[in-house]
Amino acid sequence: MSAGAARGLASSGQKPITEILHPLSAAEEPLSPGPDVSVSVGADKEAGLTNGTPVETSSPASASSLFNRLQLDDELEADARDPYASTETRDLFVTVDDPKKHVSTMETYITYRVSTKTSRIEFDLPEYCVRRRYQDFDWLRIKLEDSQPTHLIPPLPEKFVMKGVVDRFSEEFVETRMKALDKFLKRVADHPVLSFNPHLNAFLSAKDLNKRQGLALLTKVGESVKHVTGGYKLRIRPAEFCAMGEYLDTFSQKLGTIDRIAQRILKEQSEYLTELREYGTVYSSWAASEEELQRPLEGVASCVTTCCGALEGLSDNMSQDFLPVLREYLLYIESMKNVLRKRDQSQAEYEGRLEAAILRKQEDRTPMPVEVEKCQDKVECFNADLKADWERWQSNKRQDFKLLLTGVADKNINHYEKCQAAWESLITLLQDKQTEDKTSETN
Repeated sequence: MSAGAARGLASSGQKPITEILHPLSAAEEPLSPGPDVSVSVGADKEAGLTNGTPVETSSPASASSLFNRLQLDDELEADARDPYASTETRDLFVTVDDPKKHVSTMETYITYRVSTKTSRIEFDLPEYCVRRRYQDFDWLRIKLEDSQPTHLIPPLPEKFVMKGVVDRFSEEFVETRMKALDKFLKRVADHPVLSFNPHLNAFLSAKDLNKRQGLALLTKVGESVKHVTGGYKLRIRPAEFCAMGEYLDTFSQKLGTIDRIAQRILKEQSEYLTELREYGTVYSSWAASEEELQRPLEGVASCVTTCCGALEGLSDNMSQDFLPVLREYLLYIESMKNVLRKRDQSQAEYEGRLEAAILRKQEDRTPMPVEVEKCQDKVECFNADLKADWERWQSNKRQDFKLLLTGVADKNINHYEKCQAAWESLITLLQDKQTEDKTSETN
């Protein structure tokens, strides 16, 4: 609804305020209750994982049904592909690699090399190479969140780890974190708005990052959104954003379940691997004391060793590739929910100001305040940016999970093929031993 339309409705005095305060982004769609309205949902229905559109199901979806509902078909992926992800339109390329450990009297920390290649005029040089630590990436994300409040900011890997459980300086942990930081920076660099943020420019190009100084002007852009909650309460959230919230809740539940099960599988694999190694050692020691059975026993020990190596590779894939993607998207869900909350706050502010302005208009016929029109523009900007980022996120999600599940399938096939080949070689060895025994008996 435009400000002019609001003034016309206010002067007529014919419609109640609840009919005037309809959502801006879905004026012609049926409205769904917002987060402040309680909705009763049957136990036999669940919000489906259909890109934000609720779907009724005959029974609660199991964790295993998640992958069947992610819409991984090539045609859908091609239709929804982010045009900004194409290398033909990209002019900013970033890479995070080469982690290095730094030890000083005060602290020990890891830095990563951040390499940039670009043809943009906003940069003074076509190439940059700087070193950044985790807290620098964290600074960048906070600045992006403050200066671009209407956009979805990609998540960073979690900063804190449990001491005594995970060694944050271990090669495996550093490698996993480096991959996550690289993915974060690539997502920001591929975004059509975030990639032009001056904070990103400073992060990529400045040799010494002055995080205290920052860019105060852009930071102020987000302040009005950050503090709009006082006294305002959202009346009705647009149906499409209600669907987004329901989708995120369901998706979070599914990923959380899969993450917990995967953790248990990983623990069981680790315990089984320990037992398997001990099992193989027994055959090796037995072969040393049993001359006639030496070759078959050594063959069994060799098979067990091969199976150990195959299982270790399968476990490494789950811990280094599979679980990090699940956790990234769990963090992504929280980031998206945060943007939705800020959108709701912006709409609540607009509704509150509009209602107050209309009441004043009816009393003394004062003109509609400019701040109401500004609030309306802010809500429309939120809606447009959130929709665009939602589509981009859905496209990235489909591609990420297609690659993830394909990789899981390949790793499992490779694991079982190695085990099968090892045991088949043992059968050949046993058959040769049997032939040799028969020949020696005949002679």
